[in-house]
This record gives sequence, structure tokens and C-alpha cells, in this order.
Amino acid sequence: MKQLVLVFYFFASLSITFAQDKESPSPIIFIYDASGSMWGQMQGKTKMEIASSVLSNSLETLPVNQKIGLVAYGHRKKGDCKDVEFLVDVSNGTKSQINSALKAIKPLGMTPLAYSATQVIDKLRASKEKATIILVTDGIESCDGNICDVVTAAKKEGIDFKLHIIGFGLKEGETEQLKCAAKAGEGNYYDAADAGGLGDVLNDATSQTVDTPKGNVSVYAVKNGKPIDAFIKAYDQVSKRKPISVRTYRDTAYFYLPPSTYNFEASPLEGSDVAMITLEGIQSFEDKIVHQDVSFDGGKLHVTTTNNGENWDCMVKLIDQNGKVAASVRTYQAPKEVEVNPGIYKITIQALAMNGLQTYTEIDNVVIKSAGKTPVSYNYETGTAFIDAKADGKSIDSVVTIDDSASGKNVAGGRTYDRGKEFLLNPGMYKVKVVPLGAYKDRKAQTITLEIKKGEAADKTLNF
Repeated sequence: MKQLVLVFYFFASLSITFAQDKESPSPIIFIYDASGSMWGQMQGKTKMEIASSVLSNSLETLPVNQKIGLVAYGHRKKGDCKDVEFLVDVSNGTKSQINSALKAIKPLGMTPLAYSATQVIDKLRASKEKATIILVTDGIESCDGNICDVVTAAKKEGIDFKLHIIGFGLKEGETEQLKCAAKAGEGNYYDAADAGGLGDVLNDATSQTVDTPKGNVSVYAVKNGKPIDAFIKAYDQVSKRKPISVRTYRDTAYFYLPPSTYNFEASPLEGSDVAMITLEGIQSFEDKIVHQDVSFDGGKLHVTTTNNGENWDCMVKLIDQNGKVAASVRTYQAPKEVEVNPGIYKITIQALAMNGLQTYTEIDNVVIKSAGKTPVSYNYETGTAFIDAKADGKSIDSVVTIDDSASGKNVAGGRTYDRGKEFLLNPGMYKVKVVPLGAYKDRKAQTITLEIKKGEAADKTLNF
């Protein structure tokens, strides 16, 4: 009986150990740039100091059971294109070992990207172990190699790895081969312009490992036809699981969404005044890749304001669903266009240089789509009233007050001086009161009723 119990505990222990090993994430191998250019200054520090500090901080976010290794190039011999060294072995490497190794590195030599990748891939070939490789470089290949060719050949051979490449402070136009290699390695190419950017992309790269299911949804964010960096968060509308997110880094980004229907919240991280936009009803599948373009182009409102069919000067405002004025424009007697975030708006139009109860209008639920043009037009109607006050056969100065007959609301007023005054009024019935001024101010005011018809003129002279 005692032997049976011992056998039971042996197999139970073996089962637990096997389960733990099975749950351990695949190794992450960092290839670290220790070439002479890492002495370059950035934000008051050398790039070596920044990269070492940021990488150390990123290591602290990794799981306790995460296997990690460190490879450096260019740190021992100047001008040696085979100066690549495994500083921390992935089989038993620790965070403290990597931190110590980073502090001891003195940048010196070349940038043999292709040779460095070859050395790491050779190790994986021999061990038959899959891994995530994260290459950090502040420069391009300087040893006539082509890392894209190396990675492509290894993938065709069937070696299981994912390669992320982080360009640290690289210039535009230097990244083509690196992007090619990252794509061939089923990983991402990241641009990091400073310490903060390097930290962000390192954290992202360490979370997108070879163990992560292959992406079945790709996203690409643009503004005015150019790719921009954006953050996409996917919400499962069926299973209501925790949101899954990805960052585009100015390129096509892939992430795995378990088969379901999702709504995306997309936020630009650069180059756009457009706020977060929502994309609804995106379906994901296990057996095929779904692509979604995300455009942060604003939508355009094409507004035409007229009076009796002729272009008219108006103030136009676009008010979003939070009650905030998103844009305003004055038409100045011509159609105008204004660009705003895609969304649903209330349009308000205030006609200028006319009076009455119909000089202002609101148009609700105007939908403006990304990269689209939404036409809105509104026509006002007016007629004219010319009011003159006379005494002793000549025009005199007076005050004119015009009220809407039905409501009693005052809609217009002014002085005639000695030449009369014209008013532009909406069609309707009005009470017009005229009060003489100056030498005739003792004369009694007069009130008349006046009808204004669309497109017609009504001339009234009051004698005092």
C-alpha cells in the first residue's frame, strides 16, 4: 500500500511539472545594438544609456517563468562584422544577468544585423525550440548582409520564431529592409524616436510573442492617404470578453480576435484632429484574415444658403452630440465647405442682414462620414419694406420700430434720417411704428400695418 501511494505521488508530481512546463511561455531573445553609434546623444543621454534603462524596465513586466536571453553585436572589436556574442543564455538566463550584461557593454563596432539574426536562428534550428526574437537597432546594416533574406529563408525552412524589429532613432528611408525582415518574421517593425517611444514599443513587442495566435484581423490607419499611428480596441459584442487591442505604428497591424462580432474603438496617436471613432459589426473568423481600414479623414459639410433662391450671407455652426460647437463658417454669399470629425451633428444657420421670425434654422441628425461630403442647403424668403417719414414736403429723421403682428415680437428697427430706410423682412404681417425726431419730435407717432410678400417691395411714406 505504501508503495502504491509513493507511485501515485510520483506520477502526480510528474503531471504537475509537465503542466507547468507546458504553460511556460516560449523564450524571448533580445538582440541588442552595441555598435559605436549608440554613443550618440538623445535627450541629454547616450542612446546606450537610454536603451539599457528602458530594456531593464521592460524586463520587469515579463512573467516570472519567462525564459530570456541576450545577444549583443558590435561591442568587442571595431570593424569586425562577426562581433556577435550570446551574453545571457536563454536556457537559464535571468533578469539580473541581463541587467548586469547591459551595464557592462561598451559600444564600439559595426552593425551586422543579418549575421546576428543568423546566429540566433542557428541556435533555434539546433534546439528545435520556438522563440520570439526582438532586435533593437539604431542603425542599418553595415556589413553587406540582408536580414530580410536571412529571415525569409529561415521561415521557408520551417524554423518557428517571431521577429520584431525596433528602429531606435532611425531616419526616414532607412527602414525598408528592416520592415521587410519583420514582416517575413511574422512580427512588427516599430519606430521609436525617444525613451518613451522605446518603452512603449518594447512592451508591445514582448506581449506579441510567438505563442500569441496568428493574427486573423488586420487594421491599417490613414489620414489623408498617409499611414498614421493609431490604437485600436476591439469589443466582442457576443461573448463580452475583455477588450483586445493593437497599435498600428504607421503600418498594417495584425491581432487575433476569437471568432465573433466586434466593435472597434480607434484613436489616432498622431497627425489628426479627429477624435476616437467607432467601427461596428466587424466579424472575425478562424480560417481567414479579415482586413479593416481605419480612416481618420474628416468628413466635409458642403453648405449652401440662399435667400429667394440667391446665395446669401449666413453664419453656420456644426454642433456635436455633446453640445459642443465642432466648427463654424460664414458663407459670404457663396457655398462653403467645412471639415469635421465623422459623426452626427446639428446644423444651425443664422441668416445675416435680414429680419423677421424666420432668420434662424436648425437641422438635426446630419450624418457626416469619414472622407465623404454631405450636402446641406437652406433657403430663406424675404421681401422689402421701404419706410419714409415726411413733413412739409420733405423727408425727415425718425425712428422706425417693426413688430411681428401675430406675436408682438420686435423684429427690426432703425432711423430714417432724411432719406428713408429699407428693411429686408420675412413674408408676413407687421406693425410699423414711426416716431419723428429733431424739429418734428412734437409730432404724434404713427402706426401702420404692413404686409410683406416674398420677392416684393412695399413702399410706405408717412406724413407728419
